[in-house]
Amino acid sequence: MCIDKGMVAGRRQAVDSVYVKANASMDSIAEKEIMEDADRFAEELKLHDDDKGKKVDAYKKKKVEEHHRWKEQAYKGQPATRSDKFKEENANDNKRPKFLSNHTHYSTTDADARIAVKPGKPRQFNYLGQFSVDTAHHVITYAHSFHADKKDSQCLPKIIEELKENLNQEGLIVDQLLADTGYSSGAALKALEQNNITGYVPNFGQYKAEREGFTYHKEGDYYSCSQNKKIEFKKIKDNNGYPMKEYRSSSKDCKPCPLRTACIGKSLEKKIRETLDKPYYEKMHERLKTPYAKRMKKMRHSTVEPVLGTLVNFLGMRRVNTRGIRQANKCMIMAAIAYNLKKMMKFNKKRPLAMMARLPSGLNPPHDLLLQIGFFKLSPISLVVK
Repeated sequence: MCIDKGMVAGRRQAVDSVYVKANASMDSIAEKEIMEDADRFAEELKLHDDDKGKKVDAYKKKKVEEHHRWKEQAYKGQPATRSDKFKEENANDNKRPKFLSNHTHYSTTDADARIAVKPGKPRQFNYLGQFSVDTAHHVITYAHSFHADKKDSQCLPKIIEELKENLNQEGLIVDQLLADTGYSSGAALKALEQNNITGYVPNFGQYKAEREGFTYHKEGDYYSCSQNKKIEFKKIKDNNGYPMKEYRSSSKDCKPCPLRTACIGKSLEKKIRETLDKPYYEKMHERLKTPYAKRMKKMRHSTVEPVLGTLVNFLGMRRVNTRGIRQANKCMIMAAIAYNLKKMMKFNKKRPLAMMARLPSGLNPPHDLLLQIGFFKLSPISLVVK
Protein backbone atom coordinates (compact mmCIF):
# COMPACT_ATOMS: atom_id res chain seq x y z
CA MET A 1 0.00 0.00 0.00
CA CYS A 2 2.86 2.37 0.75
CA ILE A 3 4.25 1.74 -2.75
CA ASP A 4 0.85 2.52 -4.30
CA LYS A 5 0.79 5.81 -2.39
CA GLY A 6 4.18 6.78 -3.82
CA MET A 7 5.99 6.58 -0.49
CA VAL A 8 8.71 4.15 -1.63
CA ALA A 9 11.28 5.15 -4.23
CA GLY A 10 13.32 1.96 -3.85
CA ARG A 11 16.52 3.47 -5.26
CA ARG A 12 18.32 4.11 -1.96
CA GLN A 13 18.08 1.89 1.13
CA ALA A 14 19.57 2.40 4.60
CA VAL A 15 20.30 -0.76 6.61
CA ASP A 16 20.89 -1.22 10.34
CA SER A 17 20.36 -3.80 13.09
CA VAL A 18 19.19 -3.99 16.68
CA TYR A 19 19.37 -6.61 19.41
CA VAL A 20 15.93 -7.75 20.58
CA LYS A 21 15.72 -9.53 23.93
CA ALA A 22 14.56 -13.13 23.63
CA ASN A 23 11.96 -14.73 25.87
CA ALA A 24 14.64 -16.65 27.77
CA SER A 25 16.39 -15.92 31.06
CA MET A 26 20.09 -16.36 31.70
CA ASP A 27 19.03 -18.73 34.50
CA SER A 28 17.94 -21.21 31.82
CA ILE A 29 21.49 -21.57 30.51
CA ALA A 30 23.01 -25.04 30.21
CA GLU A 31 26.39 -26.33 29.12
CA LYS A 32 26.58 -28.27 25.88
CA GLU A 33 27.48 -31.94 25.92
CA ILE A 34 31.09 -32.58 24.88
CA MET A 35 31.53 -35.08 22.07
CA GLU A 36 34.98 -36.64 21.81
CA ASP A 37 34.53 -38.17 18.36
CA ALA A 38 33.80 -35.59 15.63
CA ASP A 39 32.49 -38.24 13.23
CA ARG A 40 30.06 -39.63 15.79
CA PHE A 41 29.00 -36.08 16.57
CA ALA A 42 28.17 -35.44 12.89
CA GLU A 43 26.21 -38.67 12.61
CA GLU A 44 24.11 -37.91 15.68
CA LEU A 45 23.29 -34.47 14.34
CA LYS A 46 21.95 -36.08 11.17
CA LEU A 47 19.77 -38.48 13.08
CA HIS A 48 18.55 -36.09 15.77
CA ASP A 49 17.82 -32.60 14.45
CA ASP A 50 16.43 -31.52 17.85
CA ASP A 51 19.89 -31.95 19.37
CA LYS A 52 21.50 -29.38 17.10
CA GLY A 53 23.05 -26.61 19.14
CA LYS A 54 23.22 -28.76 22.30
CA LYS A 55 26.54 -30.52 21.65
CA VAL A 56 30.08 -29.36 21.03
CA ASP A 57 33.24 -31.19 20.04
CA ALA A 58 36.16 -31.39 22.48
CA TYR A 59 38.50 -29.30 20.30
CA LYS A 60 36.10 -26.33 20.18
CA LYS A 61 35.51 -26.61 23.93
CA LYS A 62 39.26 -26.51 24.60
CA LYS A 63 39.77 -23.46 22.38
CA VAL A 64 36.93 -21.53 24.05
CA GLU A 65 38.31 -22.26 27.53
CA GLU A 66 41.77 -21.08 26.47
CA HIS A 67 40.28 -17.84 25.17
CA HIS A 68 38.36 -17.28 28.40
CA ARG A 69 41.50 -17.81 30.48
CA TRP A 70 43.27 -15.24 28.31
CA LYS A 71 40.43 -12.75 28.79
CA GLU A 72 40.52 -13.24 32.56
CA GLN A 73 44.22 -12.35 32.66
CA ALA A 74 43.96 -9.54 30.10
CA TYR A 75 41.03 -7.81 31.87
CA LYS A 76 42.30 -8.32 35.42
CA GLY A 77 42.22 -5.13 37.47
CA GLN A 78 40.26 -3.16 34.88
CA PRO A 79 37.10 -1.22 35.88
CA ALA A 80 33.88 -3.25 36.11
CA THR A 81 35.76 -6.55 36.55
CA ARG A 82 34.92 -8.92 39.38
CA SER A 83 36.98 -8.47 42.52
CA ASP A 84 38.79 -11.27 44.34
CA LYS A 85 36.29 -10.94 47.21
CA PHE A 86 33.36 -11.49 44.85
CA LYS A 87 35.06 -14.57 43.39
CA GLU A 88 35.56 -16.06 46.87
CA GLU A 89 31.93 -15.48 47.86
CA ASN A 90 30.63 -17.00 44.61
CA ALA A 91 33.22 -19.73 44.13
CA ASN A 92 30.56 -22.46 43.90
CA ASP A 93 28.31 -20.58 41.49
CA ASN A 94 28.87 -22.36 38.19
CA LYS A 95 25.40 -21.55 36.87
CA ARG A 96 26.25 -18.14 35.47
CA PRO A 97 30.02 -17.76 34.99
CA LYS A 98 31.41 -14.45 33.81
CA PHE A 99 32.63 -15.70 30.45
CA LEU A 100 29.96 -17.46 28.41
CA SER A 101 30.10 -18.61 24.82
CA ASN A 102 27.48 -19.75 22.34
CA HIS A 103 29.95 -22.52 21.43
CA THR A 104 29.70 -24.11 24.88
CA HIS A 105 26.33 -22.98 26.30
CA TYR A 106 22.70 -22.79 25.17
CA SER A 107 19.28 -21.86 26.55
CA THR A 108 16.99 -24.70 27.61
CA THR A 109 14.01 -22.36 27.20
CA ASP A 110 14.67 -21.08 23.68
CA ALA A 111 17.28 -23.03 21.74
CA ASP A 112 17.33 -20.40 18.94
CA ALA A 113 18.28 -17.53 21.27
CA ARG A 114 21.94 -16.57 21.45
CA ILE A 115 24.08 -14.85 24.09
CA ALA A 116 24.97 -11.34 22.99
CA VAL A 117 26.16 -8.19 24.70
CA LYS A 118 26.82 -4.56 23.78
CA PRO A 119 29.05 -2.13 25.69
CA GLY A 120 27.15 -0.84 28.71
CA LYS A 121 24.37 -3.42 28.29
CA PRO A 122 23.70 -6.61 30.28
CA ARG A 123 24.69 -9.99 28.89
CA GLN A 124 21.48 -11.75 27.84
CA PHE A 125 19.79 -13.97 25.26
CA ASN A 126 18.90 -11.97 22.15
CA TYR A 127 17.81 -12.10 18.55
CA LEU A 128 19.33 -9.86 15.89
CA GLY A 129 16.78 -7.81 13.96
CA GLN A 130 17.90 -6.55 10.54
CA PHE A 131 15.94 -3.69 8.95
CA SER A 132 16.10 -1.75 5.70
CA VAL A 133 14.47 1.68 5.38
CA ASP A 134 13.74 3.55 2.17
CA THR A 135 15.24 7.05 2.35
CA ALA A 136 12.39 8.73 0.43
CA HIS A 137 9.76 8.66 3.22
CA HIS A 138 11.34 6.37 5.85
CA VAL A 139 9.22 3.32 5.01
CA ILE A 140 10.54 -0.04 6.22
CA THR A 141 11.19 -2.25 3.19
CA TYR A 142 12.82 -5.23 4.91
CA ALA A 143 12.59 -6.83 8.37
CA HIS A 144 14.07 -10.15 9.36
CA SER A 145 15.26 -11.98 12.47
CA PHE A 146 18.73 -13.57 12.62
CA HIS A 147 20.61 -15.45 15.32
CA ALA A 148 22.32 -12.96 17.64
CA ASP A 149 25.74 -14.59 17.26
CA LYS A 150 25.87 -13.52 13.62
CA LYS A 151 27.73 -10.41 12.53
CA ASP A 152 26.02 -7.71 10.50
CA SER A 153 28.44 -8.35 7.64
CA GLN A 154 27.42 -12.03 7.57
CA CYS A 155 23.76 -11.05 7.21
CA LEU A 156 24.21 -8.49 4.43
CA PRO A 157 24.35 -10.90 1.42
CA LYS A 158 21.00 -12.42 2.44
CA ILE A 159 19.54 -8.96 3.10
CA ILE A 160 20.51 -7.82 -0.40
CA GLU A 161 19.07 -10.93 -2.03
CA GLU A 162 15.70 -10.78 -0.27
CA LEU A 163 15.43 -6.99 -0.45
CA LYS A 164 15.97 -7.00 -4.22
CA GLU A 165 13.44 -9.79 -4.64
CA ASN A 166 10.79 -7.90 -2.65
CA LEU A 167 11.23 -4.59 -4.48
CA ASN A 168 11.69 -6.08 -7.96
CA GLN A 169 8.23 -7.62 -7.69
CA GLU A 170 6.87 -4.06 -7.49
CA GLY A 171 9.04 -2.77 -10.31
CA LEU A 172 11.51 -0.98 -8.04
CA ILE A 173 15.29 -1.25 -8.45
CA VAL A 174 17.80 -0.87 -5.60
CA ASP A 175 20.73 1.28 -6.72
CA GLN A 176 22.39 2.41 -3.48
CA LEU A 177 22.78 0.93 0.00
CA LEU A 178 23.87 2.80 3.14
CA ALA A 179 25.21 0.97 6.20
CA ASP A 180 27.66 1.36 9.09
CA THR A 181 31.08 -0.21 9.46
CA GLY A 182 29.65 -3.37 11.05
CA TYR A 183 28.49 -4.45 7.59
CA SER A 184 31.99 -4.22 6.12
CA SER A 185 33.58 -7.48 5.00
CA GLY A 186 34.97 -8.95 1.82
CA ALA A 187 31.91 -11.15 1.27
CA ALA A 188 29.52 -8.24 1.90
CA LEU A 189 31.30 -5.86 -0.49
CA LYS A 190 31.49 -8.62 -3.08
CA ALA A 191 27.73 -9.19 -2.79
CA LEU A 192 27.10 -5.48 -3.40
CA GLU A 193 29.28 -5.57 -6.51
CA GLN A 194 27.64 -8.71 -7.88
CA ASN A 195 24.17 -7.18 -7.49
CA ASN A 196 25.18 -3.88 -9.16
CA ILE A 197 24.51 -1.90 -5.99
CA THR A 198 26.64 1.09 -5.02
CA GLY A 199 27.44 0.71 -1.35
CA TYR A 200 28.43 3.39 1.16
CA VAL A 201 29.84 1.21 3.94
CA PRO A 202 32.89 2.44 5.92
CA ASN A 203 35.71 -0.13 6.00
CA PHE A 204 36.24 -1.89 9.32
CA GLY A 205 38.97 -0.75 11.69
CA GLN A 206 41.63 -3.33 10.81
CA TYR A 207 41.72 -2.23 7.18
CA LYS A 208 44.86 -0.26 6.30
CA ALA A 209 44.69 1.88 3.19
CA GLU A 210 48.45 2.51 3.39
CA ARG A 211 51.34 0.89 5.22
CA GLU A 212 53.83 3.39 6.60
CA GLY A 213 57.25 2.92 5.04
CA PHE A 214 56.04 0.49 2.35
CA THR A 215 54.73 1.07 -1.17
CA TYR A 216 52.53 -1.40 -3.03
CA HIS A 217 53.22 -1.97 -6.74
CA LYS A 218 50.11 -3.31 -8.41
CA GLU A 219 51.84 -4.22 -11.67
CA GLY A 220 54.23 -6.71 -10.09
CA ASP A 221 52.09 -7.50 -7.01
CA TYR A 222 54.80 -6.72 -4.48
CA TYR A 223 55.74 -4.17 -1.79
CA SER A 224 58.92 -2.14 -1.57
CA CYS A 225 60.37 -0.73 1.63
CA SER A 226 62.15 2.58 2.27
CA GLN A 227 65.47 0.86 1.46
CA ASN A 228 64.17 -0.14 -2.00
CA LYS A 229 64.01 -3.84 -1.15
CA LYS A 230 61.17 -6.04 -2.43
CA ILE A 231 58.63 -7.82 -0.24
CA GLU A 232 57.26 -10.33 -2.74
CA PHE A 233 54.10 -12.41 -2.79
CA LYS A 234 54.74 -15.98 -1.64
CA LYS A 235 51.50 -17.83 -1.01
CA ILE A 236 47.86 -17.70 0.08
CA LYS A 237 47.49 -18.66 3.74
CA ASP A 238 44.36 -19.46 5.73
CA ASN A 239 43.77 -17.17 8.71
CA ASN A 240 40.87 -18.49 10.83
CA GLY A 241 38.85 -19.29 7.73
CA TYR A 242 39.82 -16.14 5.82
CA PRO A 243 42.30 -16.58 2.93
CA MET A 244 45.13 -14.04 3.10
CA LYS A 245 47.93 -13.18 0.67
CA GLU A 246 51.31 -13.36 2.36
CA TYR A 247 54.25 -11.21 1.25
CA ARG A 248 57.77 -11.87 2.56
CA SER A 249 61.14 -10.20 2.13
CA SER A 250 64.47 -11.95 1.78
CA SER A 251 66.45 -12.57 4.97
CA LYS A 252 69.58 -11.56 3.02
CA ASP A 253 68.09 -8.11 2.40
CA CYS A 254 66.94 -7.64 6.00
CA LYS A 255 70.12 -8.81 7.74
CA PRO A 256 72.34 -5.76 6.97
CA CYS A 257 69.46 -3.23 7.04
CA PRO A 258 70.01 -0.34 9.52
CA LEU A 259 66.26 -0.23 10.26
CA ARG A 260 65.99 -3.94 11.03
CA THR A 261 65.38 -3.62 14.79
CA ALA A 262 62.55 -1.10 14.37
CA CYS A 263 61.06 -2.96 11.40
CA ILE A 264 61.11 -6.68 12.21
CA GLY A 265 62.73 -6.95 15.66
CA LYS A 266 64.21 -10.43 16.12
CA SER A 267 62.48 -11.91 13.06
CA LEU A 268 64.53 -12.95 10.05
CA GLU A 269 62.28 -11.36 7.44
CA LYS A 270 59.43 -8.91 6.96
CA LYS A 271 55.93 -10.36 6.55
CA ILE A 272 52.88 -8.52 5.23
CA ARG A 273 49.43 -10.08 5.00
CA GLU A 274 46.61 -8.74 2.88
CA THR A 275 43.11 -10.04 2.31
CA LEU A 276 42.18 -11.40 -1.10
CA ASP A 277 39.30 -8.89 -1.13
CA LYS A 278 41.60 -5.86 -0.95
CA PRO A 279 40.37 -4.45 -4.33
CA TYR A 280 36.83 -4.17 -2.90
CA TYR A 281 38.09 -2.36 0.21
CA GLU A 282 40.22 0.02 -1.87
CA LYS A 283 37.29 0.90 -4.12
CA MET A 284 35.10 1.61 -1.07
CA HIS A 285 37.88 3.66 0.55
CA GLU A 286 38.14 5.93 -2.49
CA ARG A 287 34.36 6.26 -2.79
CA LEU A 288 33.97 7.37 0.82
CA LYS A 289 36.36 10.29 0.28
CA THR A 290 33.82 12.10 -1.92
CA PRO A 291 31.51 14.86 -0.60
CA TYR A 292 28.52 12.83 -1.79
CA ALA A 293 29.53 9.94 0.50
CA LYS A 294 29.61 12.31 3.48
CA ARG A 295 26.05 13.40 2.68
CA MET A 296 25.03 9.74 2.48
CA LYS A 297 26.46 9.16 5.96
CA LYS A 298 24.33 11.96 7.39
CA MET A 299 21.31 10.61 5.55
CA ARG A 300 21.83 7.16 7.05
CA HIS A 301 21.99 8.63 10.56
CA SER A 302 18.74 10.53 10.02
CA THR A 303 16.88 7.69 8.28
CA VAL A 304 17.29 4.23 9.75
CA GLU A 305 18.38 5.03 13.32
CA PRO A 306 15.24 7.04 14.27
CA VAL A 307 13.12 4.24 12.80
CA LEU A 308 14.83 1.63 15.00
CA GLY A 309 14.36 3.89 18.02
CA THR A 310 10.63 4.10 17.30
CA LEU A 311 10.33 0.33 16.89
CA VAL A 312 12.15 -0.40 20.14
CA ASN A 313 10.59 2.28 22.34
CA PHE A 314 7.02 2.49 21.04
CA LEU A 315 6.16 -0.61 18.99
CA GLY A 316 7.12 -3.49 21.27
CA MET A 317 10.48 -4.36 19.77
CA ARG A 318 12.40 -4.15 23.03
CA ARG A 319 11.76 -7.87 23.50
CA VAL A 320 9.76 -10.70 21.95
CA ASN A 321 7.31 -12.74 24.00
CA THR A 322 7.48 -15.77 21.72
CA ARG A 323 10.02 -18.57 21.47
CA GLY A 324 11.88 -19.69 18.39
CA ILE A 325 13.43 -17.66 15.60
CA ARG A 326 10.44 -18.13 13.26
CA GLN A 327 8.06 -16.63 15.82
CA ALA A 328 10.55 -13.84 16.57
CA ASN A 329 10.65 -13.07 12.85
CA LYS A 330 6.84 -12.71 12.83
CA CYS A 331 7.01 -10.26 15.74
CA MET A 332 9.53 -8.08 13.91
CA ILE A 333 7.52 -8.12 10.69
CA MET A 334 4.33 -7.15 12.57
CA ALA A 335 6.15 -4.25 14.27
CA ALA A 336 7.40 -3.08 10.85
CA ILE A 337 3.87 -3.29 9.40
CA ALA A 338 2.46 -1.26 12.29
CA TYR A 339 5.14 1.39 11.74
CA ASN A 340 4.45 1.59 8.00
CA LEU A 341 0.69 1.89 8.55
CA LYS A 342 1.22 4.85 10.88
CA LYS A 343 3.52 6.46 8.31
CA MET A 344 0.93 5.93 5.57
CA MET A 345 -1.88 7.47 7.64
CA LYS A 346 0.18 10.57 8.36
CA PHE A 347 1.24 10.75 4.72
CA ASN A 348 -2.41 10.83 3.60
CA LYS A 349 -3.33 13.57 6.05
CA LYS A 350 -0.55 15.85 4.90
CA ARG A 351 -1.17 15.60 1.15
CA PRO A 352 -4.42 17.64 0.93
CA LEU A 353 -2.98 20.32 3.20
CA ALA A 354 0.09 20.68 1.02
CA MET A 355 -2.04 20.93 -2.11
CA MET A 356 -4.37 23.50 -0.58
CA ALA A 357 -1.39 25.63 0.41
CA ARG A 358 -0.55 26.09 -3.27
CA LEU A 359 -4.03 27.42 -4.21
CA PRO A 360 -4.14 31.06 -5.29
CA SER A 361 -5.50 33.48 -2.71
CA GLY A 362 -8.91 35.13 -2.98
CA LEU A 363 -10.86 32.01 -3.97
CA ASN A 364 -14.15 31.65 -2.10
CA PRO A 365 -15.07 29.04 -1.12
CA PRO A 366 -11.96 26.90 -1.68
CA HIS A 367 -13.86 23.66 -1.05
CA ASP A 368 -15.99 24.15 -4.18
CA LEU A 369 -12.85 24.68 -6.25
CA LEU A 370 -11.31 21.49 -4.86
CA LEU A 371 -14.40 19.55 -5.88
CA GLN A 372 -14.30 21.05 -9.38
CA ILE A 373 -10.62 20.26 -10.04
CA GLY A 374 -10.94 16.75 -8.61
CA PHE A 375 -8.89 16.73 -5.38
CA PHE A 376 -11.86 15.07 -3.68
CA LYS A 377 -14.65 12.87 -4.98
CA LEU A 378 -18.02 12.45 -3.33
CA SER A 379 -18.89 9.18 -1.68
CA PRO A 380 -22.25 8.01 -0.31
CA ILE A 381 -20.68 8.00 3.15
CA SER A 382 -17.95 10.64 3.20
CA LEU A 383 -15.30 12.50 1.27
CA VAL A 384 -12.49 10.22 0.08
CA VAL A 385 -9.06 11.36 -1.04
CA LYS A 386 -8.08 10.12 -4.46
